[in-house]
Amino acid sequence: MAISFGLRKWSDQSYCGTYGCTESKVSVGILNIKLEMYPPLNQTLSQEVVNTQLALERQKTAEKERLFLVYAKQWWREYLQIRPSHNSRLVKIFAQDENGINRPVCSYIKPLRAGRLLDTPRQAARFVNVLGYERAPVIGGGGKQEQWCTLLAFLCRNKGDCEDHANLLCSLLLGYGLEAFVCVGTKAKGIPHAWVMTCGTDGTVTFWESLTGHRYIHKPVNPDESPVAEQPKPLYPYRTIGCVFNHQMFLGNCQPSDSVEICVFDLNDESKWKPMSEEAIKSVCAPGATTSLPPFPPLCASTIDASVTSNEIEMQLRLLVSEHRKDLGLTTVWEDQLSYLLSPALASYEFERTTSISAGNEEFQDAIRRAVPDGHTFKGFPIHFVYRNARRAFATCLRSPFCEEIICCRGDQVRLAVRVRVFTYPESACAVWIMFACKYRSVL
Repeated sequence: MAISFGLRKWSDQSYCGTYGCTESKVSVGILNIKLEMYPPLNQTLSQEVVNTQLALERQKTAEKERLFLVYAKQWWREYLQIRPSHNSRLVKIFAQDENGINRPVCSYIKPLRAGRLLDTPRQAARFVNVLGYERAPVIGGGGKQEQWCTLLAFLCRNKGDCEDHANLLCSLLLGYGLEAFVCVGTKAKGIPHAWVMTCGTDGTVTFWESLTGHRYIHKPVNPDESPVAEQPKPLYPYRTIGCVFNHQMFLGNCQPSDSVEICVFDLNDESKWKPMSEEAIKSVCAPGATTSLPPFPPLCASTIDASVTSNEIEMQLRLLVSEHRKDLGLTTVWEDQLSYLLSPALASYEFERTTSISAGNEEFQDAIRRAVPDGHTFKGFPIHFVYRNARRAFATCLRSPFCEEIICCRGDQVRLAVRVRVFTYPESACAVWIMFACKYRSVL
């Protein structure tokens, strides 16, 4: 039997300081690792042979990374020679991960298949959208700190910055067979941002906002067109674009302007997009190319029971509403049937978020009309969360004047209703829809 024991330090993944210092360099503990191999080996390698092999692999990896760095520097010099103003564009070739290691951005992407956990690209976009958004933490001043998470770290944390969401969505869309790229640029007020782009076989360019799940068709504006000519009006929030990349390609935008609205996404036109060598990218980003690249794990099915969790949150909200009304000197009467009738609306809202198709509203409205007697008024307030904390959700709802009006409703024959519907996604991510409603007899 071959048994090896190891001690491995592990680190916190937070980022600190204005000088690029990461807390990942500070050990927070020791992890004991024990490996047993079955069946037992008849012959084992000596420690000297193992150490020699590991040293050789590290040397090969270091040489590949050195050669890619030399190539990247040369590519950047050539890019600046096209137009000196390119120096101000957001062309991101390397990004630092949660361990403080600089990696080529292409290494953060890999075609990822969701198995049977996600059925469509749009459902994948919804899954990425409900993962938590959190900017890389910074200790001290200096503005936004650059830190990208590897896919494994992002999924373990269940939250991340816009780059982490875009990398995951791009990987999933590639897994569905689409030609997908991560775009690096800016949105309003020059804020750096990352989003995803897909290029259809018919030339259609679609932007996917990984933080919201929204999709936008890109139709470039012709800057040379007459001012009176009708031009497409962009609906997307993006302002400039510096580069696009995936697991095989990296292209820098070398068009005269980096404005997204006039940008032409003919990626095969080297007068508009300067490509990096695909062989150079493959040498450091392909699976198995280097030993330093972390593995891309499969997605895990949700461990959340949607029905049980929905009921628990709903009961907690009923209690919170009753206590809140009691403090105001109001009695609370719940109507279970009215609460149940809210379910189709919540299902319809989630379906629309996933597919961009509205369905089922007619049946919901008809049922409400039948449930509300003549002379009575109905009011409803739907709201969406990506967490399951009932008290936190209730506090947020009270900040809405319209929702507060429903919860604190006064009048004759007031009946209250609340319905919660939890929609589960892989990695225990979830979308939580809540609707508060009331009906009362109008006395005016």
